[in-house]
Amino acid sequence: MKKSDFQAVTVIGIAVGLLSQPIMANLVAEPTFVLRLSVFLGFVVLAPLALFIAFLLGKFISVLYQFAKFAAVGVLNTFVDLGVLNLEIFLSGQASGWAYSLFKAISFLFSTTNSFFWNKYWTFGSKGAATSSEAAKFYSVAAVGWAVNVGLASLVVNGVGRPDIISPNLWANIGAMAGVAGAMFWDFVGYKYLVFKKSGDQDLSR
Repeated sequence: MKKSDFQAVTVIGIAVGLLSQPIMANLVAEPTFVLRLSVFLGFVVLAPLALFIAFLLGKFISVLYQFAKFAAVGVLNTFVDLGVLNLEIFLSGQASGWAYSLFKAISFLFSTTNSFFWNKYWTFGSKGAATSSEAAKFYSVAAVGWAVNVGLASLVVNGVGRPDIISPNLWANIGAMAGVAGAMFWDFVGYKYLVFKKSGDQDLSR
């Protein structure tokens, strides 16, 4: 594994560990210092460990290592998404209805912008400055991902009955995770083969 990859995934682990703090504050009643520290250190340690395991497996199936990098960025994007979403919920006191769909769209925009730069320069190793054409392709793919993400999240939160044992704030985050999972595979294929495609990449039709 390259030193630059280790450094990048460690930064991701630190960022996710930090972003998890306001999320816990919104979901857990009075999270303890030990819990906060454990979650932070867990992400810092597990992020590079998971990528190293993917590096070893990538010797047998090469695309696994690149997908692991994409997944690491995806985790960061998820926590950017959830961090912004929980901040909006905390400030407004609204965790459902049309306000939730609006909040989810805004948080998704933040996470997608973060995704563009991480995936361009790290996951897919695209060289040079970001171009308007590249950004247009990226956001076109992301628009479909957005529809899947926000649609599934809104369906879970507003269309599926919330169990009484689950709080509205936790259910809002469960909906958000459902949206992330649904959009993840579409995004990887779209970014790899349509946006940041290299000459060595095979077409999907082959």
